[in-house]
Amino acid sequence: MLERLEMFIALAETRHFGRAAENCSVTQPSLSAAIKRLEGELGVQLVIRGARFQGLTPEGARVLDWARRIVGDARTLREEMRAVRHGLAGHLRLGVIPTALPMVARLTSPFLARHPNVRLEIRARSSIEILQQIDALTLDAGISYLDNEPLGRVETVPLYAERYAALMRRDHKLARRKRLDWADLAQTALCLLTPDMQNRRILDNALLQAGVQADLSLQANSTLALVAHVQAGPWVSVVTTQTAALFAPSPDLCAVPLPEEGALKQVGLIAPWRETHTPVLAALLAEARRVGR
Repeated sequence: MLERLEMFIALAETRHFGRAAENCSVTQPSLSAAIKRLEGELGVQLVIRGARFQGLTPEGARVLDWARRIVGDARTLREEMRAVRHGLAGHLRLGVIPTALPMVARLTSPFLARHPNVRLEIRARSSIEILQQIDALTLDAGISYLDNEPLGRVETVPLYAERYAALMRRDHKLARRKRLDWADLAQTALCLLTPDMQNRRILDNALLQAGVQADLSLQANSTLALVAHVQAGPWVSVVTTQTAALFAPSPDLCAVPLPEEGALKQVGLIAPWRETHTPVLAALLAEARRVGR
């Protein structure tokens, strides 16, 4: 049944029989037969069928919750037994919000040094995507904000507090200032992350509290794209101090600190809430506690 539950999860995530079959490395008829067999075993219809996938029945949605728990527990069991036999090894998928990418190596480098047989995959994701994909079992853990928007039932380990600076060209009119207030960004050509990013919602609130109506002629879902446009001019971007430290040493860029009041947010590791984690994820949580002390 476990294999059929995995196929059912894939179908619920892709909402397409062909793509789900491809993800499970089976033919589409094999996947359809497995779903029908699962329905027969459970005695309920799980999928609304037509010419194509039309969604889950109410019973299907309930079974999906159980399927994710069962498959997650089974993966934990397999990983634990593998660790007993061969030592800690495996594949770890980590979702990271764009603003935390400059900091992620503080966690992952010592973790990989301790556990050289682990293979780590880092995926840039929004905070909402991280929660959704942890729930869907397509991410094992994430690095995101801990204290700004609801997280649901997850395990968290604080890593650092996010602080901000205004990044601009050295020939910008504000570049000679030692510090800036949020209100100083009024009438400035700002480029920020897109509204689907939680960082943007944090900055929008800080600007609103300062009475600033942002003049946004450019938005991007990539911090690197923002920095490239600041370098080209005439834009100013609000970035984390860690991002500023990477790029401000450039001879044509500078970063001016902004106030922490109203914008200081905690960033940390997020993992699914389970009594027992896979050995690899448990080791990552332990590393995060060391790093976040």
